[in-house]
Amino acid sequence: MTKAIVIVESPAKVKTINKILGKNYKVVSSMGHLVDLPKSTLGVDIEKNFQPSFIVVRSKQKILTNLKKESKSAKEIYVATDPDREGEAIGWNLINHIGEGKKVFRVTFQEITKEAVLKAFEKPREFDIKKIDAQVARRILDRIVGYKISPILWKKVGSRLSAGRVQSVALRLIVEREREIKRFVPKEYWQILVDLKKPDREDILSASLEKYDNEKLELGSKQITDALLEKMKGERFIVSDIAQREIKRKASPPLITSTLQQEAFNKLKFNANKTMMIAQQLYEGMEVGDGESVGLITYMRTDSVNISQEAMGKVRQFIKTQYGDNYLPDTPNVYKSKKSAQEAHEAIRPSDVLRGPETLKKILDADQYKLYEIIWNRFVSSQMVPAVYQSKKIEITAGKFLFGVNGSTLLFDGFLTLEREEKEEEKKLDFSHYQKGDHLELKEIKPSQHFTKPPPRFSDASLVKALEEDGIGRPSTYASIIQTLAFRNYVLRDRGYFTPTELGITICDLLVEYFPKVLDVGFTARMEENLDLVEEGKLEYPKLLQEFYQPFKGELDHAENTIVKTHNFIDKKCPECGRQMAVKWGRRGKFLSCSGFPQCKFAQPITSGIKCPQEGCGGELVKRQSKKGMPFYGCSHYPKCTYVSSKPPEIVDEAGSGSSQGEKKDAGAET
Repeated sequence: MTKAIVIVESPAKVKTINKILGKNYKVVSSMGHLVDLPKSTLGVDIEKNFQPSFIVVRSKQKILTNLKKESKSAKEIYVATDPDREGEAIGWNLINHIGEGKKVFRVTFQEITKEAVLKAFEKPREFDIKKIDAQVARRILDRIVGYKISPILWKKVGSRLSAGRVQSVALRLIVEREREIKRFVPKEYWQILVDLKKPDREDILSASLEKYDNEKLELGSKQITDALLEKMKGERFIVSDIAQREIKRKASPPLITSTLQQEAFNKLKFNANKTMMIAQQLYEGMEVGDGESVGLITYMRTDSVNISQEAMGKVRQFIKTQYGDNYLPDTPNVYKSKKSAQEAHEAIRPSDVLRGPETLKKILDADQYKLYEIIWNRFVSSQMVPAVYQSKKIEITAGKFLFGVNGSTLLFDGFLTLEREEKEEEKKLDFSHYQKGDHLELKEIKPSQHFTKPPPRFSDASLVKALEEDGIGRPSTYASIIQTLAFRNYVLRDRGYFTPTELGITICDLLVEYFPKVLDVGFTARMEENLDLVEEGKLEYPKLLQEFYQPFKGELDHAENTIVKTHNFIDKKCPECGRQMAVKWGRRGKFLSCSGFPQCKFAQPITSGIKCPQEGCGGELVKRQSKKGMPFYGCSHYPKCTYVSSKPPEIVDEAGSGSSQGEKKDAGAET
């Protein structure tokens, strides 16, 4: 019997899905995009209604040949690429090369489990042309921006630089935050605490000053604070009010791509790229015993918080059985996705809630286990009842002064039985010994000086959150945006936080000056909304591209006619041809190049002036950056000398002890 061919993107899925479908199907992998726009040219005919020229990727030609061979005798081809726009387009472009004369079906599933896969194959569908159009429109937009602006960067700044429609806006957020930090002027402010006690008790009640003469105070200096303290002398402290009330704290929604990346950074310090790589492994399938291979989580590129009815029923039964009726709400908790979310998708959840983290500990590595635990805990807790706190407050008056003491006690943990952290906000306060009208003794007045702090630099978590809130990019793009910024040397990642490099700031300023519309956050967000309209069939993508290109072409022409090539000459001659040397920019940062390029190709790195500590080397240390955006110092004689150190040159000792053997091995791999 001739087997039907099933095409998936990743080879990691092949084994799992093959086992599920059985002997009548043969599952093969496309290894991602086989068909794409050409690298060497724009690949878009702007004059002919933005007609794209998709070609077979040269490095994937053998894979396509093999797919043609595999499908030659098959009568049916099932395309089971990922259930998003990109997966739809990957399958569509591929079928145009191997689907002639075949029955072609599109199948999608949110999780790689036997039940979900077989159900999808029971009801295959046709390709969604609107979804494909939205993906093609995005691809063309990104290609036009990148291929039209990048040559201007080469002309003005340096070779091998690039601009991206979404990544450039993300870079702008980082640069503007850095400037906000540098402009920040700390503002002084003071707080006043008083230690009080009842005459018949030893425990101290610490209260903070809240108001004076019924007005909130701004204590901006020591002089103002001291003057207020003088007025406080001799006042009697009396308990004027005791209040308490119950507060319910609701569970958070199940995870989507952006919140998964935020949680993974905040709790595990995983960067966005690592998070998505591990999530992909959990999604694609693993051996769980008895020869069974199954996907452990649902599709991890999603912006929808929806949960299937079947999964909802299972998790509610699990909560009732495992935790009891007190933890199960009367009706399921329903969460609202943002307007632009693809509602056909689900939130990220375990494919089977009965596979708790502990049951998988033996088959998962440490990082996989930690991420799965976050996903499982959030999913189960999202369908639990709220936590209940008793909020308490004592108000104390002293003349015109009003002091307050706040606290809370957890009465019922609810969803916090799974999501509670060590730093959970609970300040227990025993009110039983205090009554309204009690007189309190003043033991100590504690004025304290403080200064306002600048906004923090963006981390993986906060940058993803900002991109999502501003409507920039889509779930599948967040990790690649951040990775590209680091790889291009536009930002440095220092202890998980991003600092723009000099090159990044230069690129950002140039783009903002000459392409203000492309770099506008609001414009980029509206473009995402328009792409959604294309997918909904409410907007033709050539019209969208035309509306974008006309004003963009004006900015492009202005930049090309205005920008002139600059040479930052230095007082040094080229050792090969004698021409003057100049400072130029490349993907790795600044370097020295002969001004006679391309006739003379001599170039050398800009060194720190610190000699390489490796015995007999004679090179100097150069500040470099790994592909992950981590700064390090390497020898200018690389690859002849592979010495590297994560520490700055001024603290590298002469014996080279600033770098361990482990550091040399790891950093050398990034070089």
